[in-house]
Amino acid sequence: MENLKLELKEKIIDALNLVDMTPADIEDDAPLFMEGLGLDSIDALELMLLMEKNYGIRLSNPAEGKNVFKSINAMAEYVNANRTK
Repeated sequence: MENLKLELKEKIIDALNLVDMTPADIEDDAPLFMEGLGLDSIDALELMLLMEKNYGIRLSNPAEGKNVFKSINAMAEYVNANRTK
């Protein structure tokens, strides 16, 4: 699971062009939106594309996305349970 968390952090940094960040800068349990990384709704769309492209996961319910994108831990658990790639 630790490898998946690192992979997610690297993909998020790349997808969102967070050039000044490293995976070590992103805490596993820190919120990705608001007070955590400070991501916004446009970033959420990018994360949805990232999930679909890399893991074959299509999120269609916005409420589901709120839970999935709560933190790196939440994303890793969801990807681990639902990935098709």
